[in-house]
Order: sequence, then C-alpha cells, then structure tokens
Amino acid sequence: MSPLWLVLAAIAVWTLIRLGRQGERAGRGHWRITATVFAAVMVAGGVLALSKGAWLFGGGLIGAGLWLIVSSRQRTVAPRAEGMTDSEARAILGVSADASRAQINTAWKKVMARAHPDTGGTEGLAARVNAARDHLLKR
Repeated sequence: MSPLWLVLAAIAVWTLIRLGRQGERAGRGHWRITATVFAAVMVAGGVLALSKGAWLFGGGLIGAGLWLIVSSRQRTVAPRAEGMTDSEARAILGVSADASRAQINTAWKKVMARAHPDTGGTEGLAARVNAARDHLLKR
C-alpha cells in the first residue's frame, strides 16, 4: 500500500468524524450509514491484509474499523424541554392548546408506546416525547 492510500483513508475517517459531531439534525443522520459501510470495508480490508501477511497494517485497519463502528453508534445528548416551544411540544404529542394535564399524560402514553426503544422506537425520539410532556406540564 502506498502512503497516498493511507492519507486518503485518514481524510475519509476525519470527514466521517466531523459529520458525526454535527449532531442529529434533519438531513444529518445519513452519516451513520456511511460510517457503518466504510467501517465494514475497513474491517474487510484488514482481514485481507492479515491474510496476505501485513500484520501491522491489517490490525490497524481492523482496529480503526471497529472504533468507527462504535463511535458512529453513540448518540448525542437528549433534547431538553427548555429549547422546545409550546407548538412543537403540542405537535409531538398531538394535543390542543387547551389540553389538560390528564389529556397530556394520556397522549404521552399513547405516543410513548410507539416511540420507546423497547417497542421499536429510538432513544432520541423517546427523549423528545418526554421533553414535550415535561414542557407542557411545566406551563
């Protein structure tokens, strides 16, 4: 392998790390898929290099691929209720502006049943639903 390939691989890893640190805003979630595919290619290349006898290079590729897989799966900090407006919170829970505490809690249970990670949802979505409920109950 020439040093040019190593430089290109380092630039690709750096780019994926930078994309990952931008957060989970709309249009930014695609980097996780790209990172996973790139990491799988790195691990496969490492296995190929190990089979050819390049122990240091193969081990480095496998280690970098595994690190990229783990780091791309880590989530950002959950959203807080302070940054949410009333209209956003009502839209998430699907309640009207004059909803009572009981209606808010009923809507939260209904939405959380679908958004909870144990029932097929994601941690980020569940955190947003909780933040919406907290925001509406504090007013």
